[in-house]
Amino acid sequence: MGNQHLIYERYLWFDAEVKKGRYPNARRLAEEFEISERTARRHIEFMRDRLNAPLVYEPRRRGYSYETPFSLPDLPLSQEELLAVLLAQNLLSATDNGYICQAIQRFGRKLFQKNGEMGVSQARLRQRFSAAWHGYSPSDAAVFRNVSQALLTDRLLELTYYSPRHGRKSRRRVEPHHLQHYMGSWVLLAWCRLRGGWRRFYLSRMERACLLEEGFERRPAGAWRHLLDRAFGIFQGEELFNVRIRFTPRMARWVREQVWHPEQEMEWLPDGSLIMTVPVADLREIKMKVLQFGGEAEALEPAELRRLIQEEARRLAGLYRA
Repeated sequence: MGNQHLIYERYLWFDAEVKKGRYPNARRLAEEFEISERTARRHIEFMRDRLNAPLVYEPRRRGYSYETPFSLPDLPLSQEELLAVLLAQNLLSATDNGYICQAIQRFGRKLFQKNGEMGVSQARLRQRFSAAWHGYSPSDAAVFRNVSQALLTDRLLELTYYSPRHGRKSRRRVEPHHLQHYMGSWVLLAWCRLRGGWRRFYLSRMERACLLEEGFERRPAGAWRHLLDRAFGIFQGEELFNVRIRFTPRMARWVREQVWHPEQEMEWLPDGSLIMTVPVADLREIKMKVLQFGGEAEALEPAELRRLIQEEARRLAGLYRA
């Protein structure tokens, strides 16, 4: 289907040029897509003979126009593309209280109506594939809708936001720049006008997200892109440092399959244990990650992480001493 998409892109360009009154021809089509004029002529003939485009050649203009109004037919979808759409529905269905799920369901029905089932049905997909999340925080459907609209139209949001750290609500006026689906939860990266800086806002903690009429000028990607995925976890920052974790030989056999960060490094030791090195900007999340493995993992560096885990271990020992 990849080649079909490339050819269809040429049809789209030629169709747009005709509708703009620019009288395109085979030479211009060939130059635009770096193909031979012979191939370009075949594309034009296909549009006229197979897609029923009412193309007429205008000798004085040395190009084509439409004799009557015309619209290109939709590009047929492959089975893989239909599967991707329906899998997206399955993966994201619970994380926004159904807003995305319902939209993808409607889209999926339209695709099946236009393209036929091609061997894949929604019922068969539900029987063959599934996705499971745990520990995620679903967002309100109305909140998700307003946040999405603000991102697409570059408009301000006014939030009523709950902070579990401080145990209270606050009102924020923010400039939304990016929505990230992180570990089953939706997180908005926005410039907070109250704090005068970049902040992350979990949609699940938004009691209210009001879409304002006022717009804003988006800040360049270089100002915020590094706050998304340079380091391990949700907590990002300008300064990165490495964390080294040693896993026992037994646990190493499972950890070797995992990707914690694209730039992670793994070092195998003679006894079968494994040392993983990952870049981080904050110790909070990586501390909880190491603790999940109990005695099967040891934080080697930095010293501050070792201290934090030692403190947590003493607290745990106190809880279970009785």
